[in-house]
Amino acid sequence: MDNYWIIIVQIPPKIAIVCCSTSVCRSPPKICRSKKAHRNLKHLLLFCIINEKQTKIKITMNTALLKKCVSSLLIIFLSISSIFAQNITLTGKVIEKNSEQAVEFATVMLADKATKTVIGGATTDINGNFEIKTDKQDFYIEVTFIGFQKKTIERFEIVNGKVNLGAIVLTEDSEMLEEVEVVAEKSQTVFKLDKRVFNVGSDLSSTGASAYEVLNNVPSVNVNIEGVISLRGSSGVQILINGKPSVIASEQGNALGTITADMIEKVEVITNPSAKYEAEGTSGIINIVLKKEERKGLNGSISLNTGLPQNHSVGLSLNRRTEKFNLFSQFGVGYRELPRFGENINRNLLNNETIFSEGTEYRNEQFYNIILGTDYIINPQNIITLSGSFAYEIEDQPSRNDFRREDENGIIAEWYRTEITSATNPKLQYELQYKSDFKDDKDHVLLFSAIGNVFAKDQESEFENITTFGNLANENQQTRTNFSETKYTFQLDYTKPFSKNITLETGAMYVIQDVQNDFAVSNLTNGEWINDSSLTNIFEYKQNVLGLYGTGSYETGSWGFKAGVRYEFTDLQTLLINTNESNNQRFGNFFPSGFISYKFSDRFSMQTGYSRRIYRPRLWDLNPFFNIRNNFVIRAGNPDLQPEFTDSYEVSSIYILDKISLNFSVYHRYTTEVIERISLFDNNVTTFIPYNIGTNQATGFEFNTKISPKKWLTLNGDVNINYFNRKGEFEGQNFDFDATVWSTKWTGKVKLPKDIDFEVTGRYESEEQTIQGMRSDILFADLGVRKKILKGKAVVNLGVRDIFASRIRENETIQTNFYAYSRNLRGRFVTLSFSYGFGKGEAMEYSGKRR
Repeated sequence: MDNYWIIIVQIPPKIAIVCCSTSVCRSPPKICRSKKAHRNLKHLLLFCIINEKQTKIKITMNTALLKKCVSSLLIIFLSISSIFAQNITLTGKVIEKNSEQAVEFATVMLADKATKTVIGGATTDINGNFEIKTDKQDFYIEVTFIGFQKKTIERFEIVNGKVNLGAIVLTEDSEMLEEVEVVAEKSQTVFKLDKRVFNVGSDLSSTGASAYEVLNNVPSVNVNIEGVISLRGSSGVQILINGKPSVIASEQGNALGTITADMIEKVEVITNPSAKYEAEGTSGIINIVLKKEERKGLNGSISLNTGLPQNHSVGLSLNRRTEKFNLFSQFGVGYRELPRFGENINRNLLNNETIFSEGTEYRNEQFYNIILGTDYIINPQNIITLSGSFAYEIEDQPSRNDFRREDENGIIAEWYRTEITSATNPKLQYELQYKSDFKDDKDHVLLFSAIGNVFAKDQESEFENITTFGNLANENQQTRTNFSETKYTFQLDYTKPFSKNITLETGAMYVIQDVQNDFAVSNLTNGEWINDSSLTNIFEYKQNVLGLYGTGSYETGSWGFKAGVRYEFTDLQTLLINTNESNNQRFGNFFPSGFISYKFSDRFSMQTGYSRRIYRPRLWDLNPFFNIRNNFVIRAGNPDLQPEFTDSYEVSSIYILDKISLNFSVYHRYTTEVIERISLFDNNVTTFIPYNIGTNQATGFEFNTKISPKKWLTLNGDVNINYFNRKGEFEGQNFDFDATVWSTKWTGKVKLPKDIDFEVTGRYESEEQTIQGMRSDILFADLGVRKKILKGKAVVNLGVRDIFASRIRENETIQTNFYAYSRNLRGRFVTLSFSYGFGKGEAMEYSGKRR
C-alpha cells in the first residue's frame, strides 16, 4: 500500500508550491512553479491518496502539529523568496543519536533572535544534508523532526560568509510520538481480486496463540481439533511461508505450532491461483507472511505470553537497517500443554460386543525458535537476501486411556493404557534469494531463490496395559521412530512489462524431496522385549517435481485479462525396505488458468476465473505405519494412493460503500480420484486408511462483509454454503450421495474509552454427511481484550479461545457390520500477553500496520 501526503500552498504573486512525500517521508519533496497569479494566500490543503480502498486513514493533529506544518511551509516560502538577497550560507547534516543514521526531511529553521519570527529554512535531503542562504545576521537555528526532540543552536561561527554546523544530533521524543499520531485503521480482511489478505494485528483473540489459532480466525479457513487445515470446507490446501514452501508448514510434527501470532504480519488466501503458483493444493493456497521490519536504525519489540492450560513464551524481534544492509532476526522460547479429551466406541453389530475408551491425551512441548537474515543492497536495482530459521521441539506425552469391554450380558473386562512418550524435533530452513529490478520499468523483475529444508524426529514410546477387572493379562509395548526429511526448492521467476497494458511472466521450479521413516514395535514377552516384525519396517519416500510456467496479462481501462499454463512433471517413489514393497509413479500434467476482471466503478468490480490443481498424496497419506496410543482406533497410510485433480471455477465481486464492504463469490469444483479415509473393522479394532474413491462435484456460495456503523464498532462476517455430489465405489459398496454443509463466522470489535479494545468471535459449522456416516455440527466463541499502556509503546492483551468449551467434534461411522463413534474436545484456552516496542519498533498490536 502506498500512501501519499500532498501539501499544496498557493502564494502571491506567481508561485505555487507542491510538497509530496509518503506517510513515512521516504520520497523527497517536489517544488513546482506555476505561472498562475494569486493575490493572497488562498488555501492550505492536506490530501491523502490511498491505493487500497479497504484502508481508512485517521489523522490526529493537535495545535502543536498544525503550527509545525505551517512553520515548515513558511520556511519553504521564505527560502524561495530569499533567493534575491543572500549573504550567508549555512550547511550541516542531521543524524539520529542512537543509530547515527541520517534523518531525511528534517526541518531546519532560521529565526530572528529579537522577534522570534521565521526568516528562512530548508529540509534535509535523503542523506540528512541541508544548505540555507540568508541575508540576516542576528538569528538562531532550530532543527525539528516529528518523533524527535527539538534542537536549538544559538552559538555558531561565521567564516567568510559560511556557517558549517557539522553533524546535528537529534534524540528521540517518545511523548511526541504519542502526541502526533497517524493511524491506518485497516479492516480485518482486505479483499483483492486475486487474493484476500487477513491482517493479524487486528485479531485480539489470537494474541499469544499459535499459527493454527490465527488461521482459524481467517475467513474461509478452518482448522479442526486434529490440526487439519481446510479452505471452504475442502482439505488439500497448499501452505506457504513468505510465498514459498517451508518445513515449518509441513505435516511432520506440530511445525506450525512453533510460529506464534506475534511473529505473523498477515495471511493471504488464494482460492483460485494462477499458473504462476505451484499447482499443489486442490482447494487453494494459504500464504503466511512473517514480519521483517525495514525502518532504519535499531528497532525491535519483545513479547511475553502466559496462559492456561500452561502456555508460556517469550519472543524478541530485532532489526537494524543501514544504507547497504537490512539485518533482521526473531527469537522465541516457550512451553505449552495441548491436552485433548477423547471418547471412542467400537461396536460389533454381529455379536453385539462393544469396546468403550476414554481419556486425556497430552502433547507437552518445549520449543525454541530463531530466525536470522540479511538483505544486502548491492545497488538500487540488485538485492541479495540470505536467511535461515531453526526450530527445536522437545515433546513429552503423558497420556492415559480407560477401556471397557461389554456384551449383551454386561461388562467383560476393564483396563487402562498408559503412555510415556519423549521426542525431539529439530527443524532447519535456509534460503538464498537474488532480486534484480531493471531500470526501464519498476515491474521488470528477475527473482531467483534456493531453499533448503531439513526436519528430523526421534521418538520413543512406552505403553502399559493394566487390567482392573476381568481375566486379561497385562501387556507392555514399546515403539521407536527415527524420521528424517530433506527438501530442496529452486525457483526462477521473470516478469517483463512490454507496455503499460501488456505483461509477461515466466519461470521454472524444481523440488527434490527425500524422506525416510524407521519404525519399530516391540512386545514384552517373559521379561524380554521381542520385535514385532509385522509392525516394523523402514519406509522410504522420494519425490521430485519439475515445473515450468508462462502467463500473459492485458489491462486496458476497466478491463483486465490474464491467462497462462503450467506444466509439472512428478517422479514419486516409495519403498518398504524390509518387505521390498515399492510403488513408483511418473506423470506429467498441464495446469491452465485464466481470469477476466471488470471494474464498473471505484466501488464495484467483478472477476471470473478458472484453474486446474493437483493434490499429491503426502507422506502420512502414504506411510502405512501408525500410532498405537489407542490400539483399538488406528490411523494408517496407503502407499498405493494416486493424486487428486481439481478443476476450479469462480465468479466473485467486490462492492465498497463508505461504511460497508461486501464480497460475493460463487464457485464450482470438480475433483477426480478423491482421497477419502475409509473405516475398516476387524476384531473390534477400527482402522482408518485413505483410498481413492470416485469423484466429487462441489458448488458453493461465499459472502464476506465488513460493516462499520459507528466509529467505535466494527462487524466482520463470513458465510459459506457448499452443496456437493459424491460418486464412488469401494469393495463393491456404493458411496453415491448428495449433501449440503454450511458455516458462518462473525466478529464484533468495540473501541472503548481509555484505549481499550474488545472483540468477540462466534463460529458455527453445520452437520455434515461423510462417505460412511455423519460429522456433528459445532458452535464456539472466542474473545479478546486489549489495553494500550506506556503511551502506546506497550500493549496488554487477554484472549480466551472456546469460551464455553463447546468446540466438540463428534464423528459416527455407520455400517452394516459395525458402528464407530468418536468425540474430541480441546477445551478452553486463556492467554495473557504483554508486548513492548523499542527503538522505532512498535508493540505487537501494530503488526501489519504503520504509524
